[in-house]
Amino acid sequence: MSRIRTVFALVPLLLGLTATPAPAAFTHPGVLVSRPQLDFVKAKVNAGAQPWKAAYDQARSSSYASLSRTPKPRAVVECGPYSNPNNGCTDEREDAIAAYTDALIWYISGDARYAQKAIALMDAWSAVITSHTNSNAPLQTGWAGSSWPRAAELIKYTYSSWPNSGRFATMLRNVYLTEVINGSNSNGNWELSMMEAAVGTSVFLEDKASYDKAVTRYRNRVAAYVYLTSDGALPKTVPGSGLSSRTQIVNYWQGQSTFVDGLTQETCRDFTHTGYGIAAIADVAETLHIQDEDVYSTDVGTRLRQALGFQSKYQLGTPAPSWLCGGHLNLGLGPVTEVGFNALNTRMGTAMANTQTLTERQRPAGSNNLFVAWQTLTHAANPA
Repeated sequence: MSRIRTVFALVPLLLGLTATPAPAAFTHPGVLVSRPQLDFVKAKVNAGAQPWKAAYDQARSSSYASLSRTPKPRAVVECGPYSNPNNGCTDEREDAIAAYTDALIWYISGDARYAQKAIALMDAWSAVITSHTNSNAPLQTGWAGSSWPRAAELIKYTYSSWPNSGRFATMLRNVYLTEVINGSNSNGNWELSMMEAAVGTSVFLEDKASYDKAVTRYRNRVAAYVYLTSDGALPKTVPGSGLSSRTQIVNYWQGQSTFVDGLTQETCRDFTHTGYGIAAIADVAETLHIQDEDVYSTDVGTRLRQALGFQSKYQLGTPAPSWLCGGHLNLGLGPVTEVGFNALNTRMGTAMANTQTLTERQRPAGSNNLFVAWQTLTHAANPA
């Protein structure tokens, strides 16, 4: 499919970026995984091929796939700093991942019990939840709101009946999209996860205006999250961030004052939060790919490749030089490399030695219990 590409809005131009409009017609299922990708996985699992069979078994044997799981919805989910308080936060995130897990297993196995379980989880929450509160509300909404549309897309477009899909759509719009669409000037992983939720929700709702707005903000945040030498002496900033001086930018980058290709805004904080940001960058890029918008061939893909390679090198054990985070790194990147590695290596043929070593070492990649789940199953060596 080809579409006319136009420059969209002023904000991307402030960073030298361009954005393209939403597709004339959205592709479904079209959030993170497409039907051709799922058909590839289904064939591999049915043939007992690795690593897909092991990844499928991992997902199916997890607590997320339990058919006896009882959803725990609540009207108001309250999430404070460092999960204090945690009133429904873990329950919401894990029920959302469970719905996605069940939807995947339904499609691959053909066992309708899993589709019905996914529906039961989604219906339970859409009947109850009204809002998120406290300081971590934007991040919580982004995390849960990244998983819900994946599940919803698979069920709505591959299963025979979901009577309450309209109510679920209303929940996504009123409880999630309104919270995430305007982003956040907190650490970059927040806004990237929020844009993942916004893009996925916009696809499910077929909301072109919200899709365009979320993609614009996503592209700006990616450019401000991963440094490239071509950016100049200092990393880019997001319009409206209030970061205008070198001191402010260095402080925002966790005190790091030497900038190299692939360094992220949170590398010197820890690799765990950096992994959240990298995962969201790749997840959104994959959804855009399914919707016929190729950002992998743009600076987004370059930044993703460099970020994966840089973090993978040190996650594999290379000692940190003294100029990097004072010579000390807090590792723990997480199961976040499969989507980006598959897009850039399998589909585009780009060599990524460190990322490949780490990705293959971590297979089958499970879940981070927040918003990342089963990416070896869905994206390992997947050419679709």
